[in-house]
Amino acid sequence: MELKKGFIKVLNGCKIGKEIDFLYYPPEYSMDKSNTFSETSIPGLESPYLQFVKGNAGTVTLEAFYDTYEKGEDVRTLTDPLTNLLQIDPVLHAPPPLLFTWGLHAKEPFFCVLEKATRRFTLFNSDGIPVRARINITLKEFKPGLTIRERERQSPEKSKIHTVRQGDSLWSLSYREYGNPSLWRSIADRNRIEDPRCIEPGTELIIPPME
Repeated sequence: MELKKGFIKVLNGCKIGKEIDFLYYPPEYSMDKSNTFSETSIPGLESPYLQFVKGNAGTVTLEAFYDTYEKGEDVRTLTDPLTNLLQIDPVLHAPPPLLFTWGLHAKEPFFCVLEKATRRFTLFNSDGIPVRARINITLKEFKPGLTIRERERQSPEKSKIHTVRQGDSLWSLSYREYGNPSLWRSIADRNRIEDPRCIEPGTELIIPPME
């Protein structure tokens, strides 16, 4: 059976451009992504405001299967190039960055490093040489630069005008505009508000852009 190429590609280091061969298509893989939020308590509110802090590194986990029983060859000749990606590259002084491409949209490639590999040998020939193996791998997201969505957010913001409604507060406006209620002072200073608790409905406030 011909090797299926192009699942994992080395992007830098002494093995730059090398593609790792998977003998069989993995039947599935899983992707995990999460965010970190912090809670900001405001006196008088029933629940705290949530402030987005950062996105956490995503992960891809999958199982690769290798079988060289019919050829009688040592299966480690095929599995070693994959597990060796855990080793420190002599040029980078760190494990090399990778590109995982299988089943992903071309505009959202998964740049990553190999975080973990568990290799299990499940069949041996009469000489004790392994001829069948399964490798569970975990790929950790690696950022070579800003994503398309992050670059779009770099465009400068402009000041906005907001008409105060009943129930508005500088804290709620700050949370809605900046994602952080503790930045209310920027709005107060721009509009020369001395008492942030006293804003009348109908008042037009200038919402300055974030620095």
